[in-house]
Amino acid sequence: MFAPKILITSLMLASLAACGETARLRVSDGYGPNPQLPAPNKTLVPTVNIAKAVGWPEGATPHAAAGTTVNAFADKLDHPRWIYLLPNGDVLVAETNGPEKKPSGIRAWVQSKVMARAGAKAPSANRITLLRDTNGDGVADQRSVFLQGLFSPFGMALVGDTFYVANADAVMRFPYQAGATSITAPGVKVTDLPGGLNHHWTKNLIASKDGKKLYATVGSNSNVGENGMDIEEGRAAIWEIDVASGQKRLFGSGLRNPNGMAWAPGTNVLWTAVNERDEIGSDLVPDYLTSVVDGAFYGWPYSYFGANVDERVQPPRPDLVAKAKVPDYALGPHTASLGLATSTGTSLPDTFKEGMFIGQHGSWNRKPYSGYKVIFVPFAGGKPAGAPVDVLTGFLSDKEEAQGRPVGVALDRQGALLVADDVGNVIWRVTAAK
Repeated sequence: MFAPKILITSLMLASLAACGETARLRVSDGYGPNPQLPAPNKTLVPTVNIAKAVGWPEGATPHAAAGTTVNAFADKLDHPRWIYLLPNGDVLVAETNGPEKKPSGIRAWVQSKVMARAGAKAPSANRITLLRDTNGDGVADQRSVFLQGLFSPFGMALVGDTFYVANADAVMRFPYQAGATSITAPGVKVTDLPGGLNHHWTKNLIASKDGKKLYATVGSNSNVGENGMDIEEGRAAIWEIDVASGQKRLFGSGLRNPNGMAWAPGTNVLWTAVNERDEIGSDLVPDYLTSVVDGAFYGWPYSYFGANVDERVQPPRPDLVAKAKVPDYALGPHTASLGLATSTGTSLPDTFKEGMFIGQHGSWNRKPYSGYKVIFVPFAGGKPAGAPVDVLTGFLSDKEEAQGRPVGVALDRQGALLVADDVGNVIWRVTAAK
């Protein structure tokens, strides 16, 4: 009885793949402080071009940049999305996926099938796993369940002896003891975060340098507000949370789906990687890396990259478009730039000494593909300065199937780069070549 459904799904996905349009610009044209922004190219059927998730063949790895090498720090994980380093060198990994929801309507059903093809529909393990390398050989030889029974956990932050987790609907806190391999104490809610439909469910956390504030990312509940703006209340934003009281306020808004956050090297300036909107062509809209100015508005959904109006959004808001802040640095259209980590303390070659590492999960709304790699954006004086450098590539096979998809990135205590791969179910470790 299931064969007809499988056949129909396969035929629909094949038909969708044949529809839409093809990029006219190079991905690199959508990088930097002044990306090319052609006219929107909205088609009757959106471009659907998703790389089938297949995983890595035995012994295969991504391709590392010249002067570096890569190995598997840990494998056989369950959809590892995000990484956090504890002061003693232990590596925490959020094994997680979005909250289960039943698709409503044909569009949502098709989206669900597309995401399943991309390896993004497995049930969430809802846990954080601790990985420990006891002999310093660059491979985790101990692992334990650090926290479980969570609700699509993602961001993590340790402040003193308190460990914070961003679930899909709230920030929770737990007591932590240095060196502990698990936490069994019940969590206490610090504050609610906008939940519900959770078109974008990932909520990240970063602590201020003095530990008094937490910053939490909340993505939009739609592509461009097509479900109404009422359900977008408090979303497409970064919230500032007072640790002592749990009170929060909007810090930055109009950020369609901010994920990674990092402090710029040598500054107190918060930066974030943002996924921009879809369905107006393979060349639009570039994802971006930007500093977040307290109280600033970045355009979503009414405009993109400053005052470029999105005509799909009705009624228009020229007042908000007029104050939309232009992001600092474009990261290419549809690259799904998620992970973000400063290079401060890296032991990689000098090319990577000052800047930001970015995990690009990979496109679904572009022909040909974009993303599916880890890049480095060099900085000078606290600002992006120059073209991006590829750090890890080869996540797509010769058949253009996804062997892996990079997400979270972080530096370990030795200055090596760790990369969460939620299709390969691996944590990769990039080090300087010997």
